[in-house]
Amino acid sequence: MNLSELEALGLKNVGNIYHNLSYDELIKHELDNGEVTLTKKGATAVDTGIFTGRSPKDKYFVDRDPSNKYIAWGDVNKKVSAEVFDELLVVAQEQLSNKDLYITDVFCGSSIASKKSIRFVTEIAWQSHFVKNMFIRPTEPELEVFKSDFVVMNACKAVNDKWKEHGLNSEVFVLFDVERNMAIIGGTWYGGELKKGIFSMMNYWLPLEGKLSMHCSANVGKDGDTALFFGLSGTGKTTLSTDPHRALIGDDEHGWDNHGVFNFEGGCYAKVINLDGKSEPEIYNAIRKNALLENVVMYGEGEVDYEDGSKTENTRVSYPIEHIQNHKKDLMAGHPQNIIFLTADAFGVLPPVSKLTKEQAMYYFLSGYTAKVAGTERGITEPVATFSACFGEAFLPLHPTVYADLLGKKIDEHNVNVYLVNTGWTGGAYGVGKRMSIKNTRACINAILDGTIQKSEFDTTKTFRLQVPKTLGDIKPEILNPRNAWEDKELFDKTRDELAEMFIANYKKYQTKDHTDFAPFGPILED
Repeated sequence: MNLSELEALGLKNVGNIYHNLSYDELIKHELDNGEVTLTKKGATAVDTGIFTGRSPKDKYFVDRDPSNKYIAWGDVNKKVSAEVFDELLVVAQEQLSNKDLYITDVFCGSSIASKKSIRFVTEIAWQSHFVKNMFIRPTEPELEVFKSDFVVMNACKAVNDKWKEHGLNSEVFVLFDVERNMAIIGGTWYGGELKKGIFSMMNYWLPLEGKLSMHCSANVGKDGDTALFFGLSGTGKTTLSTDPHRALIGDDEHGWDNHGVFNFEGGCYAKVINLDGKSEPEIYNAIRKNALLENVVMYGEGEVDYEDGSKTENTRVSYPIEHIQNHKKDLMAGHPQNIIFLTADAFGVLPPVSKLTKEQAMYYFLSGYTAKVAGTERGITEPVATFSACFGEAFLPLHPTVYADLLGKKIDEHNVNVYLVNTGWTGGAYGVGKRMSIKNTRACINAILDGTIQKSEFDTTKTFRLQVPKTLGDIKPEILNPRNAWEDKELFDKTRDELAEMFIANYKKYQTKDHTDFAPFGPILED
């Protein structure tokens, strides 16, 4: 890389340029810079400072033509003027000038037809390591001819002192200029901003090409049967898609085009709070050299206490997907046979597994119900019931119905089975009931993937009118129908109806003359 490319970004008097360092080189820099601690298993561990989760209220898109005609403006996609962006670009440029810089070139998207070339610029070695873990690492010949489609300038040490004057949320800024193909970050060191920022851009680019972008994990069986797992952070996407009997395509972000499903990323970003080597051996064993832990508590000689959430409940690890022994080498597979919507129901109302009709699938996809898990975002300290369209509304620049329409077409075209799986609470609401066991959830998933659930007899629940199996393998039948798992049936009915009212109220925004109304396939309160 030559200085003229950095000068084109407005960076001046740059010192050493550390361009596409190897893992060994990055780890040496991290340790020499005092950025990380080495763990006993060889992974490095970093503290991301006061920001241990994303800052969604500090994310903005530049209000510029023509992207402003496509972006769904509102609380998720907030406007910033080109003038404010230009001011903060100077702030970022000044922070990154006169410094040694780490430049990392990667791809987002394993599909040749859909991939984007992304360049990250930062002054911190561990952030370069994070990017190297999370995105697709080009080959040496690909790096020789690499030209970026999009640039992220991470000036995390800089802050916006004029944020009130600019009408922004805080001194933190995460800004995207679609037309300039550039993002700038300041005030937060959290690695997830780098990952999810590019995910937001893929969610802008691909649907405009008629391709579906998805917040989901994916794996494929030995017979080529592909499965997708949709869900927000903490619902089990990474855990449940990591299966020793199925090849992992990816754990979080995918596209679906005319050829099939493809991973956006080249690594995994797993939650590690209460990580147990017995129940999640693949993730546990992936934490070795080249893996990067975030905000974990350590003791002794490099030992990690995964049960300690005193820094944050959102402890994480990023690692290259090669650390999962059974991964799909090309990060691609054919069209899915099964789609699973994962939700962590804090009310303990939804069944552990439900079979959905196509219309119900559209309703629950647009609803995107779950419970935000403590620590994933700033200010969330305990699970909170929420609705997030397409199980990822925070990352959707376009209107949710754009993604839903694409999903519906693909379900029809490929005759896909769709299920709703509750990884949340059973036997009572949060604080009274208990979290669904991984063992029972895996049993539900396995029954979906091997087709045995299709042989079950089904009951239809009241109000939500979900089809639940009467029996399923070794799972206790009373768990399968959630009302039977509650001691206080009247309290269950009351809680169920309260949740139904929340669904109904949330869905009203999609009941317009411009879109098919799937409300009749959601919960209906009975007199």
